[in-house]
Amino acid sequence: MVKTQGQMNPGGFSLAGAVDLEGVKRRVEAQAKQAAKAAASTDGVSSAPQAGGYVIDVNEQSFQAMVQTSVSFPIVLLLWQSQDEASYDVAQRLADAVNALDGRMQLARIDADESPTVAQALRAQQLPAVYGLIGGRPMPIAQGLPSEDEVQQICDAILPQLVQVAERSGVAGTAPFVEQSHHEDTQKDVQSNAQSSSQESPQIPAAHEQAHTLAMQGDYAGAAREYAKIMESDPHDVLAAREHAKALLLARNVSTDVAAVRKTAGDNPNDVEAQLAVADVDMIDGHIDDAFGRLLDFLASGHRADVEVIRARMLEYFAMLPGDDERLARARRRLAILLY
Repeated sequence: MVKTQGQMNPGGFSLAGAVDLEGVKRRVEAQAKQAAKAAASTDGVSSAPQAGGYVIDVNEQSFQAMVQTSVSFPIVLLLWQSQDEASYDVAQRLADAVNALDGRMQLARIDADESPTVAQALRAQQLPAVYGLIGGRPMPIAQGLPSEDEVQQICDAILPQLVQVAERSGVAGTAPFVEQSHHEDTQKDVQSNAQSSSQESPQIPAAHEQAHTLAMQGDYAGAAREYAKIMESDPHDVLAAREHAKALLLARNVSTDVAAVRKTAGDNPNDVEAQLAVADVDMIDGHIDDAFGRLLDFLASGHRADVEVIRARMLEYFAMLPGDDERLARARRRLAILLY
């Protein structure tokens, strides 16, 4: 089952029953509409809408990692059968609505045929099924093939409402933008988490398999311990260092209350732990320059007693980025100046 983040509090908001999708008449009408579209096409075959923009494809391996990112921005889950042409219009309409929100929300598509365990966890009775996800909490929106009016209601009213509820709960980060792809089951930056991997990702090294499996299962603390062992045996394993840093970041933030963290940091500008906590949130949100700047500014403002703890956290963040990242180069230069 999807784990509920105990510290997140999206309010008593539930979209269950927001639209009635049980009417046989409406389902038949929607199916007929899809059949007519297919018949009118030049080859009689429709192609599934592609992922890309703020739309990703998720499978059983990347599901838990995707759930974790809902502490940073709201997610709409579409549980569907990617070979079912009757769902294509719904998928495209949801994608258009989510992309129009320009990163305030992400659409995660899950093929029930390829990921039956996820479908079982979500307790879907009919497909396609749509859920909202805030702070790890799934909220049913609709099940079954919707009519035109119902799709319009979901896109025009329910999705913006979900964004507003998320923002009131402090879940107001920006979802990552990804290039268009048929199978995009990873978010390629720190703001997602690199425990999910795309179908084009390199093979996981044999020595990393146990750590990678733990990360896939959401046991980030256990994954961090395993990656640390790899680093001890091979100090030059850059991949292990990167995944170790990301696992530590996620382990610290499994039940983070984003709004509370930001308020505490604002109320306690001289508290190093408060600033470290909000820097973590910035990293997960993908606001990497903000995370670096916050800690470096804290150091520059005279907190010399906290040099080592700030330095350690900065080095952890540095390990997450590729060596040629300009943000990394700028932060390294400034940290060096501040340390000496």
